[in-house]
Amino acid sequence: MAIFSAPFAYGSVSQLTSSKVDLVVVNKSESSMSIYHEGKIIKTYQIAMGDAPKGHKVKEGDQRTPQGRYILDYKKSDSAFYKSIHISYPNEEDRLRANALGVSPGGMIMIHGQNPNSSLTPEQAQQYNWTNGCIAVTNKEMDELWRVVEEGTPIEIWP
Repeated sequence: MAIFSAPFAYGSVSQLTSSKVDLVVVNKSESSMSIYHEGKIIKTYQIAMGDAPKGHKVKEGDQRTPQGRYILDYKKSDSAFYKSIHISYPNEEDRLRANALGVSPGGMIMIHGQNPNSSLTPEQAQQYNWTNGCIAVTNKEMDELWRVVEEGTPIEIWP
């Protein structure tokens, strides 16, 4: 899947300076993440996820990316994977589900950059699901997201 920019009033992410993204939507089945401003797609990115992307994250170590509505609640500039933006998983429902199953729900789910130890090019790495349940983009794309996504932005993760 190629990275593309959808038609948008600003023309590109770089022109989105005074306003910020107001919604991030991940479509796991399409390995894509779109950023929105006022109901319009600004850009769609190809993403990498965990080794077992289908289904909702249930427990720590299951290699799944959660599904549902969360908040991008903080940024981490010194991430092991370049930069990262934290997703507010687990929420109360996730904790209750894990508790009922007698497991830990896990945590530290992020949108982040590339694996610094990978021998693949950024474009090659995006062809594989290699995270532990996080959402990975290239470092260049992470820089772009870093500029336009503020803490407190909602994220919807769809199957």
